[in-house]
Amino acid sequence: MPRGKRRRPQSSGDDSLARLIAGWKRTEIRRGIEWTVQPVAAHAAQKPYTCPGCGGTVDPGVAHVVVWRADGVLGDAADLAGRRHWHTHCWRIG
Repeated sequence: MPRGKRRRPQSSGDDSLARLIAGWKRTEIRRGIEWTVQPVAAHAAQKPYTCPGCGGTVDPGVAHVVVWRADGVLGDAADLAGRRHWHTHCWRIG
């Protein structure tokens, strides 16, 4: 029996990769401050960063989280500029 053509669902703007990745973001409240937390997969971690929790290096290839204020008074651009890369463990215990 011949195989039929498989139809791929039509892609819409709502299911773009950027939207799917952004869907992993979550909001957390710590010490009365609202934070946006976004996981970074190991394959996407391409640069070293200094973790503000332990002062150690978040090495390339290590899964971690990026954290920024969600309720800053200076606006979204300032909040994004102040984002920091944390070891996942350091953020959890911090």
